[in-house]
Amino acid sequence: MVQELRDCGMFRHLKLIVQVRKLTGQVTDLVERGRFPEGIVGSAQESRGCALLTTELAGAMFQKNVSKIWDWLMNDGVLMIGVYGMGGVGKTSVLKHIHNMLLTAVTNFESVFWVTISKSFSIHKLQCDVAKIVGIDISKESDERKRAARLSRALVRRKRCVLFLDDVWNHFPLERVGIPVRADGLKLVLTSRSLDVCRRMNCKNSVKVEPLSMEEAWTLFVDNLGQQTTLSPEVKQVARSVAKKCAGLPLAIITLARSMRGVEEICEWRHALEELRNTEAKHEEMEMEVLRVLRFSYDHLNDKMVQQCFLCCALYPEDFEIDRDVLIESFVDEGLVNGMKSLEAMFDEGNSIVNKLENICLLGKVENFVGGKKCMGLQDASSHIAISMMKRGCQHVEPMNNVEGYYVGSQLVKMHDLVRAMAINVIKVNNNFLVKAGLQLTKIPDEVEWSEDLEKVSLMCNWIHEIPTEISPRCPKLRTLILKHNESLTRISDSFFVHMAALEVLDLSFTDIEVLPKSVSDLSTLTALLLTSCKRLKHMPSLAKLQALLRLDLSFTAITEMPQGLEMLVNLKWLNLYAKDLVSSGKEVAKLTSLQFLILHWWSRKIKVKVEYTSCLRKLETFAANLYNMHHFNSYVKTMNIYGPRSYLLLLDTEESLGNSPWCCFAEVCFRKDVIISNCKIRTGESPLMLPLDIQRLKVERCHDIRSLCDVMSLKNATSLKRCEIADCDGPEYMFSLSCSSSCCTSLHSLESLELYSLKNLHGLCKEGEVAAQTFPPGRAFTCLKYFFIYSCPLIKKLITPRLLAYLPNLEEITVHNCKSMEEIISVDGIDYESFGGKKSYVTNRDTIVVTHSKLVSLSLKHLPELKSISSAQMECESLKNFRIFKCPKLARFPETATPVQILYDSF
Repeated sequence: MVQELRDCGMFRHLKLIVQVRKLTGQVTDLVERGRFPEGIVGSAQESRGCALLTTELAGAMFQKNVSKIWDWLMNDGVLMIGVYGMGGVGKTSVLKHIHNMLLTAVTNFESVFWVTISKSFSIHKLQCDVAKIVGIDISKESDERKRAARLSRALVRRKRCVLFLDDVWNHFPLERVGIPVRADGLKLVLTSRSLDVCRRMNCKNSVKVEPLSMEEAWTLFVDNLGQQTTLSPEVKQVARSVAKKCAGLPLAIITLARSMRGVEEICEWRHALEELRNTEAKHEEMEMEVLRVLRFSYDHLNDKMVQQCFLCCALYPEDFEIDRDVLIESFVDEGLVNGMKSLEAMFDEGNSIVNKLENICLLGKVENFVGGKKCMGLQDASSHIAISMMKRGCQHVEPMNNVEGYYVGSQLVKMHDLVRAMAINVIKVNNNFLVKAGLQLTKIPDEVEWSEDLEKVSLMCNWIHEIPTEISPRCPKLRTLILKHNESLTRISDSFFVHMAALEVLDLSFTDIEVLPKSVSDLSTLTALLLTSCKRLKHMPSLAKLQALLRLDLSFTAITEMPQGLEMLVNLKWLNLYAKDLVSSGKEVAKLTSLQFLILHWWSRKIKVKVEYTSCLRKLETFAANLYNMHHFNSYVKTMNIYGPRSYLLLLDTEESLGNSPWCCFAEVCFRKDVIISNCKIRTGESPLMLPLDIQRLKVERCHDIRSLCDVMSLKNATSLKRCEIADCDGPEYMFSLSCSSSCCTSLHSLESLELYSLKNLHGLCKEGEVAAQTFPPGRAFTCLKYFFIYSCPLIKKLITPRLLAYLPNLEEITVHNCKSMEEIISVDGIDYESFGGKKSYVTNRDTIVVTHSKLVSLSLKHLPELKSISSAQMECESLKNFRIFKCPKLARFPETATPVQILYDSF
C-alpha cells in the first residue's frame, strides 16, 4: 500500500484511504481479541449474575409462558415485556426461571439484573436498588437527574443486558430513573397485577399468567402434601374439594398442602373444608380466596407462640428482606422465646420457629447477590457480629465501616405480599397493632391514631424528621415501639414517652438522634433498649431505674463514657458497647453478673479491660474486648479454661497511643473463637503468650520480634486452630523454623487457612535443603490446609516446592498478590528429590519433574511483575477450574488441565 501511494494518482489515493481505515479497524479488533477477554483456554466467560431460588413450574400454561417470553427476549425487535396476573398466580416464579435460564444459556446478553419493587415505590429507592446491582455508588448524589444520568451511563456500558423489575404497581417514566431501554442495549421485563400498568410502561408485548387448571392444581397439591401422607379414596375426594378452594393459585396451593401434611383422617379433612367454606369473604375476587387459604394455614399452626412470631414478621415493610438472626433476636426481645435459656439454646428455638414458618410457605427464603456474593439486606451490624460469634463455623461479612451495607453469608427470609396482607388482616381483627412501616412517612402519625389499646407500633423504614413536643400519645398498654431506620430522625421530645408506662421494647436503631430523651429513664418496664448505629448519639440519661432491662445495644454510637447507672442493671444479659470513642477499663460491668453476652470495642485503645472486672462474669457465653496487657490477657485465658465463654474475640494490643487501630478487623471473617495479637513482644517479652486451648483463629500483626510461627510457643496446644494470619511483622524471614518445627507445627493439622500480609523481610515459607526435606513438615501438619494467601511480601521469589505441595493434599486455593520479586510459584531449583528419580541427587533437568495436585481448584496471581512461570517443571492439575491472572507481564507458562478452565487474563 505504501508503494501504491507513491505511484498512484489522487483518485486511487482516496480509495486507499478507505482501505487503510478498514484494515485499521481489523487490526484494532485483532489487538482486542489478543487480550483474550474470554480466556485463553476453553470458552470461559465471567459470571453474568447469580441464580435465584425457584420452585418447580407447574402446569402447561406456565411452560408455554416461559417459552413465549424467552422467544421475545431473543427477538431484537422486542425491547419491553410485561407479565401480568393476580397476586399469587406465579408471575415472579415464571420470571425467576427465565432469569436463571439466561445465566446458563448461550445468548448475546452479558448481564442479567433483578430488582423487586413494592407498593411503597419511589424513584429515589429504585435508583438506589438499580445502582447497587450494577455496582456504582450514587448515595452521595442528591439530584435525581444526575443520579439518573449516572445510572444510564453505567447501564449503557454494560452493552446487552436484561433488567427484571418485579411487582410494579404503578407506571413511571424510565428516563427519570435512568433505565435506557434500546435495541442494542438493555431489555426490560416487568411483572404487575395490572395490564394497564404494562401498557402505560410501554410494553409492546405482554402475557397474562393464568391460574392452574383443576387437574394441574390437584397435582401440585399432592406433590406438596408429600409422600408421607397417604390418602384413602374417601379422603382424596374431600382433599380435592380443599385444593379447589385455592382457586388455582400456586402460592395458596403450596401453603395449604404443606399445612395439611401428615393429616390422613377424613374427619380432619372435612373440618378443614368446612372452615374454608365458612370463612366470611368481604369481596368476591380470587385474591380474597387466597387470603382465606393463607389464614387457614396461620390458624392451623396450632401454637400461639409461633403465630405471634409470624405476626412479628408483618412489622417489617412490604418486600423487606429480613435477616433471619435479627428476626430471632426480636422474638427474644418480645418474650416469644424462652429467655431463661442459654444464648445458643434461644437461637436454636428461634430457628426451629422460622423453619416451621418456612416449611408451610408463610415465610420464604431469599438469596440476594451483589457482585456475585451471597449477601444480606440492611440489618443491624452489631447483631450480625454477635450471632456470627455464636455460630458454628464462620460467617464472611463485609467491613464494618459501612454498617448499613450488605453482609456476605447471612440468611434472609421474606414474606410474600399476599401473606403479609393476610397477617395485617389478622392484626387488624385480633391484635392492637399500628403498622406503618416503609410508607415513606415524613412525620409521626397524629395522636388520634395512637389509641389507648395499642400494644405494638412499627414505624420503621420511614423518613420521619422529628417527634415534636405536642405529640405525647396516651398508650398505657404499648409494649413494643419500633422506629429504626428513620435515618432522618434527629430529635425526640421528652414528652413522647411519658404515657408509655408499659413499654418493654424500644428500638431507635439507625436514627440520627444526638440525645436520648430523659423520659426514657422512667421506663421501668423496659427489657430491650436498642440504639445501634445511632452514629451521632452522645448523651444518655441515667439508666438506674431500668432494672428490668435484659438487652442494651449501644454499638456504633458516639458515646464517650459509660451510661450513668449502668452498674444497677443487675438483670442485664446482653450488652453491646462497640463504640469507638468510649473510654473504659471495664470496671462498670463488674457487677453485671447475669451477663451472657458482652462486646466492648476491641479496635479502640480507649477501652482496655482489666481481668478483675471480667473474671467474675461467669455466665458469659460471648465476649469480645481488648485486654489491658499481657498479664491481664494471660490471666483471663487461664480463667477461660474453667468459666470460659463459648465464643470470643480477645485482642491484646500493647500500643498506648491512640493512633492506628489494629491492621485488620475481626469483621472480615467471624469464627467462634478468635485471638488478635497486635504490637506485642511475643518472643522477647517478660512472660510468654498464653493462647486459649480451643482457639480457632489467630491473627498476629505488628509483632516485630517473632522470627517464625514457632515463636508463638503456645501454638503447640492449639489443636483446633483453623485460620492463621500473620500481618505487618518485620521479623520473619521464613514462616517455619526447622529447629522447632516438630514442636509447634504438629498442632497445625487442623489448620485450613494460612494468610500472610505485608511481611517485608519474608524470603520463603521454609528454608528447604537436604536436611529439611527429611524433617519438614512433621506428622500430619498442614494436611487440612485448603487456602493459602500471600499479599505484599516484596522479597519472596519462590513460593513452595513440589515436596511441600505433596504434604498439602487438601489445598484448594492459592492466591499470590503484590509480591514484586516473585518469580515462580512452585520451584524445583537445586532440590533433592529422591521420590521423583529414585536416586539421591539434585534436579538438573527440570522437565524430568512432573508436579501434580488432585484438589487444587483456584489459582489467583495479581501484580507479580517478575513472575515467569507457575512452575519450571511440567505441572498437571486436573482439578483446576479458576485461573485468574492480572498484571503478570512475564508469565509465559501455564499448568496443564484435564478440562478447560476459566482464565481471566489482563497483563497486556
